[in-house]
Amino acid sequence: MQRFHARYPFLDAAREAVDEAAVDLADLVARDDPAAVERAVGRVEAALSGDTTGDPARQPRVELLSYPVARVLVSLVDDPVLTRKYARAEAVTAHRRFTADFDADELRSASGERMSRERLLREFDLDATTDGDGFRVPVGDYLTLAGDLPGDRWRLASRSLADGGVPVDEEELHLLLRQAVERRVSAGLPLAVPETIAAELGDAVEAVEDLLADLELSGDIDAVVPDLFPPCLQQLVERERDGELPEPDRFALTSFLTAIGMDDAEVDAFCADGDDYRADRIATADGGTEYPPPSCETMEAYGLCVNKDEVCETVPHPLKYYEKRLDAAEATVDWRE
Repeated sequence: MQRFHARYPFLDAAREAVDEAAVDLADLVARDDPAAVERAVGRVEAALSGDTTGDPARQPRVELLSYPVARVLVSLVDDPVLTRKYARAEAVTAHRRFTADFDADELRSASGERMSRERLLREFDLDATTDGDGFRVPVGDYLTLAGDLPGDRWRLASRSLADGGVPVDEEELHLLLRQAVERRVSAGLPLAVPETIAAELGDAVEAVEDLLADLELSGDIDAVVPDLFPPCLQQLVERERDGELPEPDRFALTSFLTAIGMDDAEVDAFCADGDDYRADRIATADGGTEYPPPSCETMEAYGLCVNKDEVCETVPHPLKYYEKRLDAAEATVDWRE
């Protein structure tokens, strides 16, 4: 099994490689390769905790086989939040890998292969033609792939449609390819899983369900009490008021404020720097669709986890921190009042 297939397990060629190896999934989860099952759990847990599938296994066989097992795990849990986050995480991981491959002429995998834009376009039957410094994508493909992308810039009315093609720049084409990966990963989920396989994966399913319960974020927060913000967000507020934040710092702050019930105008007034904070900018800044605020794990990876206190040690997400502080507070005054 090639490292290239392990890096891009959603490819038709990767599926064929698994088929040619005659891997029996029931044997795999029962006794053949516990490392693949462990890595599959890691893929799913990383998707829940952050926005990627985590660190890859060193062995290509383990990494590649963990992908179908992860899809089985997601199917057994059968939760729409998990399914959406998992497909998105696989797509974000793929996006980071193929854009790196596109940009690095000298990059080679152990097998001597790297992903090319032409190969990935062929994989999804996407007929993107060059158009000056950019590209043109058939309108039907554009509407299918851009439909879930946020922001006015993706509306067809914002594009100069000509001869059935929609103009996009290089970055936008890569985002459309990321959307194509997400659609393929989510296709068919949840799968029908034989009882023998489900029984073998019972402990793994329970672990994922426990994490899902821990990370389930309330949609009922509608209170702005800055003194109760987690330390990381308090510092982001201070930094933004001192000067414009770079991404992903700005995304972390704005998405948190939006998640606790603030609208665009309130976010703008709260940050008090005269900038324009729009919900579509929040989403497109990270290249994704309806991203929630980053988890504690992601904040730490970005170097934004600071001044940790005793509450930080007990929660996996800044929103969970805020909920906990709100619940414990005897009285609060909403900033908007």
